Amino acid sequence: MELNHVNDKYLRPLQDLRISIMDKCNFRCSYCMPQDVFGEDYVFMREEELLSFDEIERLVKQFTHLGVKKIRLTGGEPLLRKNVPDLIGRLTKIAGIEDIALTTNGVHLVKQAQALKEAGLMRVNISLDALTAETFQEMNGRKVAPNVVLKGIDAAMEAGLIVKINMVVRKGVNEDEVIKLARYCKEREITLRFIEFMDVGQTNGWDFSQVVTKKELLEKVSTIAPLEEVGRDYLGEVAAKYRYKGTKTEIGIISSVSDTFCGNCTRARISADGKLYTCLFAEEGYDLRQLIRSKANDADIKSTIANIWSKRTDKYSEERTEETVRNRKKIEMSYIGG
Repeated sequence: MELNHVNDKYLRPLQDLRISIMDKCNFRCSYCMPQDVFGEDYVFMREEELLSFDEIERLVKQFTHLGVKKIRLTGGEPLLRKNVPDLIGRLTKIAGIEDIALTTNGVHLVKQAQALKEAGLMRVNISLDALTAETFQEMNGRKVAPNVVLKGIDAAMEAGLIVKINMVVRKGVNEDEVIKLARYCKEREITLRFIEFMDVGQTNGWDFSQVVTKKELLEKVSTIAPLEEVGRDYLGEVAAKYRYKGTKTEIGIISSVSDTFCGNCTRARISADGKLYTCLFAEEGYDLRQLIRSKANDADIKSTIANIWSKRTDKYSEERTEETVRNRKKIEMSYIGG
């Protein structure tokens, strides 16, 4: 395979690709797809608007020629899309792909975890914001009980998938769940990643007073057992990692608000309808669906992607101000794939 590695304006390589394969979700989490905006009459994408599996496979091949090694499938809720194991099976066969992961709310893992593993999926990140039913339902905007997700976690682990739990922490809502969830994950030797409540999109009502910071999270979790910092494993890793002393069990903190990490970001994103975004906080995307459906050849697609990345200057979390929070038009997390 011919490789033409490409760097952006800050010499950050293109190595990771997040692909949203479905804009719909069965949850209405307040920080991502709030119910008052994404109500029963909200119009989601028609099937023909979504990238087909053939189109996703073709795009991924061109991204690997530019240096992409890791793929993560996201949504919405990606497991609402039919035949996801088929897509994973295709992607695992692409030369250059070293890691395939999926982010999910876990509801459909009981039925699908084994098939996903057999298709070649390596890892799942499962969103779980509380263990207390009332708090969990307040966060997810549905009447789904946490036990449904806990069963999905069990199924993923039994299938042999590497499991991480993602918890978005929102002050005054679920911060009391931090220690409960940390204990649960420590007992099961699962990596727990705390995510600071971020100003993604226009609809989640973000302000800094609702952020539980990295420092506060570390203080809380340290009451369970002493922690020691662990170095990052690869360029572009976003979580600051810590380990309970005397164990191999880790926690991570994604702190895009209190402690920026844009300096070595190597991640691109493709929305469910085929737009390429060079940052989670991007204001606009580049329409790859139109390009791929216009009969462009592979060389044209690859050069277009390389040109977009080579001009990239994104470092939003380092430049965030009260003004950008208020006035910058940002893409919804449910659309861009988190």
